[in-house]
Amino acid sequence: MATLKNTTINDIGYLGLPVGTTAQRPVSPAAGMTRYNTTLGYIEWYDAANANWKPIYQSPTINVDYLVVAGGGGGGFLRGGGGGAGGMLSGTLTGLTAGTSYTVTVGGGGNGGIHPSTHSTAGSNSVFSSVTSTGGGKGGNDAGNGAPSSGGNGGSGGGAAAWDSVTGGTGTPGQGNNGGGAAGFVGPYYGAGGGGGAGAAGVAGTTTAGGAGGVGVQSAITGVGVFYAGGGGGGSYNSSGTGGAGGNGGGGNSGSYSGTGNGVAGTTNRGGGGGGGSNGSSYNYNGGNGGSGVIIIKIQNAYTANFTAGITVSTDIASVPGYKIYTCTAGSGSVSFS
Repeated sequence: MATLKNTTINDIGYLGLPVGTTAQRPVSPAAGMTRYNTTLGYIEWYDAANANWKPIYQSPTINVDYLVVAGGGGGGFLRGGGGGAGGMLSGTLTGLTAGTSYTVTVGGGGNGGIHPSTHSTAGSNSVFSSVTSTGGGKGGNDAGNGAPSSGGNGGSGGGAAAWDSVTGGTGTPGQGNNGGGAAGFVGPYYGAGGGGGAGAAGVAGTTTAGGAGGVGVQSAITGVGVFYAGGGGGGSYNSSGTGGAGGNGGGGNSGSYSGTGNGVAGTTNRGGGGGGGSNGSSYNYNGGNGGSGVIIIKIQNAYTANFTAGITVSTDIASVPGYKIYTCTAGSGSVSFS
């Protein structure tokens, strides 16, 4: 066998490598041995330090910072509970592979309840790769003396309607540990409970007011601190509950029939819960819609995120030096990195 040293190949053809299956690998391989593996379909080399064969080319891995907020729940009608905020998760995914596709789905907000019989709905989940934030729970609807409903479970729990002695919905651990919805005050014309936020539970309704929505959580992933995932305020005949920071979905009130009776919608792309609707004698009001969620991805400037059609996304290369920030505000598809 010839031994070559410091050899220059002055030709425009090719250099033929040893070719064989995985089973035909050398029995006693040495560091740096190189061959084409027909079983695996690529060139491989022997890494003596780790005693294994590796592809001659492995895609680089990328670390990605993320904020994933789900859609908020809709507020209930007729002294309805505030909707719960969407779940909120943040952190860093490490070791993502360039060229691999990862799921992206931005959750929509739930629908507010519509008097007399269309109940509110929960928000939709938001998903980025292995991270799933749960949609906010719906606010309870008060159907009068007959069949009031409690708040729904979710990323944060929805508030219970007035007349309802049942506690509001519960939040999902890790996405709103304090984000339980509150109970309404049992009695006519009284206040419903506020929906939970990612940072705090909703406030219970009283004899004079709907409960405030739970406060959300602040994130500075975009370079500026912004609150997300606040709960919706509970509705009341007298005084409505305010929406939690990061949601702004205040409840409705209709005292003397001159108040704003419909619940306020949660803030778009903040995952806020919708406010609960009020009532007054023959005047019955609807709940506010939950705010849609958002997915924010931050990567180093050396890389680029490539999104499939159907995802609404904006790019910021100036706010955080050395990083690209992608904000996904709607749609579903996938992203890969290059």
